[in-house]
Order: sequence, then C-alpha cells, then structure tokens
Amino acid sequence: MSTRRVVVVQAGLGQPSSSRLLADRLATATRDALLERGDEAEVVTVDLREHAHAMADALLTGFATGELRAALDAVRDADAVIAVTPVFQASYSGLFKTFVDVLDDGALRGTPVLMAATAGTARHSLVLEHAMRPMFAYLKAITVPTAVFAASEDWGSGGTVDTGLSGRIDVAAGELADLLTGRPPRTDRVDEFADPVPFEQLLGH
Repeated sequence: MSTRRVVVVQAGLGQPSSSRLLADRLATATRDALLERGDEAEVVTVDLREHAHAMADALLTGFATGELRAALDAVRDADAVIAVTPVFQASYSGLFKTFVDVLDDGALRGTPVLMAATAGTARHSLVLEHAMRPMFAYLKAITVPTAVFAASEDWGSGGTVDTGLSGRIDVAAGELADLLTGRPPRTDRVDEFADPVPFEQLLGH
C-alpha cells in the first residue's frame, strides 16, 4: 500500500465557507477512492485566507517565508492537488490567483489537479473551463476530466450535500485516484539547483 500526498488549496474567505466545505468533501472522497484502489492518502489543507498578508509581501519582495513557504513547498512536493476557489467577477478569486502567482516555477508540472469552484449561482459554472483549466494547462499540470462546481442551490440545509453534487464529487475523486494509482508516488523531488555546478567550471567547458 502506497501513501499519496494530497494537498488541498482552498481560497474561501469565510469561516466556515462553502469553498472549505466543498474542499473537505473532495478530500474525503479522494481518500475513500484511493482506499478502494489499495492506497492511502496523506491530506494537507492550505487555507489561503491565513496567508493573505504573506502572499502580498511575497509579491513585493519576491521571497516567501514562514508558513507561506511551507505551504508552497507542500504544493510543490504533492502527489496531487485539489484546488477550490470561490468565483468573483466571473473568474477565480484574487486570493487564489495570488497564490498561483507566488508558486515556484514548475511547481505543478506533471501534477494531477482536481479543480473545483463555488458561487451563488450556476451561471458561473463555466469558470472552471474558461479560466481555471487554461491556467493549470499553462502551468503544465494534469487536470482531471471532471471539474466540480457547487452553487448555493447544491447545498441542502445544515450543509448537507444533494445527490447530484455528491455524484460529481465521487466521479472527480475517482478520476484523481485513477491518475495517482497509475503512477508511482513521489518519494522525492530532484532539485536541479541543490548542487549547482560552479560558474568557473561551466566556463571551463
């Protein structure tokens, strides 16, 4: 049995928020889907609202430190990422995009990503295909075919999930688990800058 590292990045502003609720459901469904395939999941959740000030500082200085650095490293080293954002002005939130902007170059290259979004109305559901999927394609991530959108009407009283949303969650989680179990877990990453060749040696060649 292999352990897959799944990092959940969610940009909900409230506490609690529908984005966090959806993120938790996706994480649980992914853990269950991996168990069905004989693997385990180590899930880490990154709440971007906790790093808002640090992300602004990182944009200005070009350096991320402290807990934000740990969150960025977790995404870089993840076997898979679940990305959830609320919709603002017909696109992903500024908080979500800021996190993407401070990611290390190549951090998501080849990483399976399950995309999800929340909004007050289903009219915003195409954000997943028109905004999020092209962005992750640019970052060279591998997006699962099914993206999950949840509007206000998808949630029942008390935060329960209706049958339609539950089904979409299960399908997307299964697709993510299939991607993960079709590849070996990332036990380590090769850092091409960890042991640099001295400049003098490069000149010698």
